[in-house]
Amino acid sequence: MVNDVEKRWSDPRTFRHAAWYVVAVLVTTVVAVALTMTWAGRRSECSDADTALCDTMARTVVGLGPGGVLLLGGIGAFVMTFLQWRRRRNWVIWQGAGWFLFTLMVVFLSIAGGAR
Repeated sequence: MVNDVEKRWSDPRTFRHAAWYVVAVLVTTVVAVALTMTWAGRRSECSDADTALCDTMARTVVGLGPGGVLLLGGIGAFVMTFLQWRRRRNWVIWQGAGWFLFTLMVVFLSIAGGAR
């Protein structure tokens, strides 16, 4: 069992891996936003509308697509947290990455859910 009081929380290599993981999830999220917005704007139902998010289907897909990417990214970071903890390595950095991605997901879904 790891003694959490030791505070072995400084590990540049683990930090780099977690940071690159978060960047990869954020780039994937931006790609998902671009793809879903393009899909929503090119639908025949929205061709006459002033906005790309003209109906419930478009708003749902644009909200849940990138939100799902952030959710899966956060779950992946928490899985890495568990694996690092089991290996008795520095797990706190991965937990921070998971909470960061979950927080972004909640903010994104709040904004996307409130957009009309």
